[in-house]
Amino acid sequence: MSHAAEGEISAKSLTLEEAIANLRSDDPSLRYYAAWWVGRFRVSQPDVIVALIESLTYEADRTEAGGLPLQRNAARALGKLADRAAVLPLIRSLSSPDYYVREAAAQSLGMLGDDRAVPGLWALLDGGVAAAVEVPGQPHLVQPYDAVLEALGNLVATEAIGAIEAFTAHPLAKVQYAAVRAMYQLTGNGAWGDRLVTALQGPDLQLRRAVMGDVGAIGYLAGAGAIAQTQAENSLKLIALKNLIEHPNATPDGTTLTDDGRRILALMDGLL
Repeated sequence: MSHAAEGEISAKSLTLEEAIANLRSDDPSLRYYAAWWVGRFRVSQPDVIVALIESLTYEADRTEAGGLPLQRNAARALGKLADRAAVLPLIRSLSSPDYYVREAAAQSLGMLGDDRAVPGLWALLDGGVAAAVEVPGQPHLVQPYDAVLEALGNLVATEAIGAIEAFTAHPLAKVQYAAVRAMYQLTGNGAWGDRLVTALQGPDLQLRRAVMGDVGAIGYLAGAGAIAQTQAENSLKLIALKNLIEHPNATPDGTTLTDDGRRILALMDGLL
């Protein structure tokens, strides 16, 4: 059984005390499961944060291919726990030899919202689109470009606009639309939002699902109707619309809906 499958089964039965203790265990599997558990259940305590940060440099847990599963889980969990003590350690993880550690670190830095991460993230775009190619024998590109681009958008890294815009022409759709999403966040230009809306009409279901989430996350209110009409599961449409209606563009003060917000609510009612 894989780390992930075992972890999901075993970690569900942990108590808080066991999870905290296991984060410092000599058994890499116990540490892996515990890192998943504290992230899943949002256990943000000082000793948990410290143990997860320590796990970012733990190298005894390796896959046959040389991957670092515990570091991946620790990086993912730190983004969910919203403690900025993790920012500098996660920035260091952007130079990990493990692609998936770099990806998890980029995603978490985008969630933590600290602009100290911008230079390290931006550096992963070095070489531009020409350098953003597949690694021979691996199912991924040289860098986790989609995660990096989304993080830079979330961090409102306007200084990186030129580098980000170049990736809107990347041949891989998920990278291209991550850049488009970031460009809307950085410029507010509806043309970028409209480009995402156009993608909701494309033939790739997985891409439509991802782009629905993007439109909701960035608060592009003009895309609400397109989300409701997208050929995808109603459950995912509702999640995207919920994110849209909770965005400051629709609910500026956190409680009162704008006219657009009420329109989105009506679309949600129609999907129930």
